[in-house]
Amino acid sequence: MTVTQRPGALPTHDVTDLGRAAEGVKRIEWAEREMPVLRLIRERFAAERPLAGLRIGACLHVTSETANLMRTLRAAGAEVILAASNPLSTQDDVAAALVAEYGISTYARRGEDRDTYYQHLNAVADTLPQLTMDDGCDLVSLLHQERPEQVKIVLAGTEETTTGVIRLRAMAADGALGYPVIAVNEALTKHLFDNRYGTGQSTVDGIVRATNLLIAGRNVVIAGYGWVGRGIASRMHGHGAHVAVIEVDPVRALEALMDGYQVMTVGRAAGWGDLFITATGNINVFRREHFEAMKDGAVLANSGHFDAELDLAALRAMAEGHVREVRPNVQEFDIGGKRLHLVAEGRLVNLGAAEGHPAAVMDMSFANQALAAEYAAKHHGQLEPQVYVVPEAIDAEVARLKLAAMGITLDAMTPEQAAYVASWRHGT
Repeated sequence: MTVTQRPGALPTHDVTDLGRAAEGVKRIEWAEREMPVLRLIRERFAAERPLAGLRIGACLHVTSETANLMRTLRAAGAEVILAASNPLSTQDDVAAALVAEYGISTYARRGEDRDTYYQHLNAVADTLPQLTMDDGCDLVSLLHQERPEQVKIVLAGTEETTTGVIRLRAMAADGALGYPVIAVNEALTKHLFDNRYGTGQSTVDGIVRATNLLIAGRNVVIAGYGWVGRGIASRMHGHGAHVAVIEVDPVRALEALMDGYQVMTVGRAAGWGDLFITATGNINVFRREHFEAMKDGAVLANSGHFDAELDLAALRAMAEGHVREVRPNVQEFDIGGKRLHLVAEGRLVNLGAAEGHPAAVMDMSFANQALAAEYAAKHHGQLEPQVYVVPEAIDAEVARLKLAAMGITLDAMTPEQAAYVASWRHGT
């Protein structure tokens, strides 16, 4: 990693090409048009400065939407240091603009190797952040495992995604979590919309951009029927696919069945599917025995945060070196005359092969991030080192602002109605 600093001009950074900053500004400004809630919050933050004097260490996908969140945190008075949360999710022009145009210390290069990824995380940790903002829990994990002395100076954190929340709750259950973290992912205005509509659309977008496959008439297998899986299933069905769901949770499996999808075991689905998409947050969902059963030409993609959902080590071993790139973001593995195709190296396909969630959806997610950071700054002293859901008042405010920005007004209960629902005395 080559860290660059120009005294008096640019913050310390490691990005691919500062010459692309002008492109990045255009992309950031385009996204901002679809992010009215975050814009309203930024205007208030600029007047009130609720994060003044605080240093925020962020490990997030470096995209145009994230850039608008970083601008909002800066407007609130925070010093912000940003690293990428995935090697394939960085938009290099956005990273350049964050440094050159907005003065935000950024460490992110699309396609960076694992060593560089962790060098970037350590660069963020070196600034001694007082608030952490994570997407996948890697920054929190790094601090707790490698820099335990720093944990005591962190006031609180926020977490963006399901995988990170799972890891944080495991840390809390083990008594290992050293400071409170607000699970932004659990906000209704996050997972009901971002996970379902955002990931649903952007997963299809990434797969189609990479492969140019016709979805209609194809057998699509979706592993996991959480909010992400629901969204992908809905969008694939809308494109005319035959959809099957793999689940281990009986309630979710029943819901998938009643939503009109087939429910299969992974063993049965392996020989049935044409396109396989993981969205579980777990490890090795598709393994050697499943690859062996798949059809020639089957396509594999992952919409979870980490590439561990596919047993890539087994896939590489089975191919015995017979791997080639057949299209940008598509690798072909020849396993004894049968070809399996992997999209975006098995990393999260919506960012690895496309642009991630539409800005209009990230508007709500990052509004939650900004307001959760403000809440954590104000209330960290009253919070235990546990995982907290986003306060209902924040969730409701994000929804209210989003509806207002869309020109939607709601009815209010009459005094009679309000009294009725607050009383236990009314009967049949």
